[in-house]
Amino acid sequence: MKQFISDFNKLVKLRLTLTVVFSASISFLIGAKQQGDIIWLNWLILTVGGFFVTGAANGFNEIIERDLDRLMKRTADRPLPAGRMTTGQALVMSLFMGIFGTLFLVQLNFLAGLLSVFSIILYAFVYTPLKQKSPIAVFVGAFPGALPPLIGYYAAFKSAGFGFEYAAVSEAAIVITPWVLFLIQFFWQFPHFWAIAWVADEDYKNAGFRLLPTTKKDRLSAWLIFVSGVLMIPVGFLPMYYGFGGWVFTVASVLGGLLFAVYGYQHARQMTDATAKKVMFTSFIYLPLTQLILLFDFIPLK
Repeated sequence: MKQFISDFNKLVKLRLTLTVVFSASISFLIGAKQQGDIIWLNWLILTVGGFFVTGAANGFNEIIERDLDRLMKRTADRPLPAGRMTTGQALVMSLFMGIFGTLFLVQLNFLAGLLSVFSIILYAFVYTPLKQKSPIAVFVGAFPGALPPLIGYYAAFKSAGFGFEYAAVSEAAIVITPWVLFLIQFFWQFPHFWAIAWVADEDYKNAGFRLLPTTKKDRLSAWLIFVSGVLMIPVGFLPMYYGFGGWVFTVASVLGGLLFAVYGYQHARQMTDATAKKVMFTSFIYLPLTQLILLFDFIPLK
């Protein structure tokens, strides 16, 4: 049983899945605060459903990449390449999680369920095959990677067919808030994934993955990591600009963006794994910290 739990955690990429669920959960609470009422049972349903959906997408990803995972040190011990789990077993678990996760989310809101299906398809069956073909995979993968805030936010609203019941919230609020959260998470993924791609470049090459902007650790890739970090500064102002982010959030997010820029500049000058790791670790801290701060420094739009 202990081995099965360990293998299941690796199949669903537990740390990544929990990060995604955290992002969706925070957005759910923001949507609920905007309505003035948090239904904790619905939050629990979103958390479980989001875990299943994300786990399913990661499971399908590992099924497709099982032979490639054998070629990389960082993934060789996953249950499929290591031979501790069959493709059939992984497929059944992934299908189960995908179906039940979507059903959970549909109970909260039809659009949330629809977006969850779209995220699985885009991540597992579009982004995953592209990783070997073109660096554009990072751009494509940024879309499903940024969907959790949309899913979480819309899950906070009662379903009304294809729309919502949002009498207490203006139409502008229900459009602006989740899409700004989407944009923040979308832009964050470029310094995040490019820094990881730089650090893991040798391992990725063994599997034929092409994730750096130019497919190699050259000066242009390093400068694009810097530029992607600089973009996090104006992105951090968006919630305040649209009226739902307070000063505490804005200061925190801009400081985080400046840290991205400083470390990105160091990396562009030195082009080492050590400098890329500084960008990478900044990305690990930036997103959950700023999302948590925004939850407490959120100003409901009317």
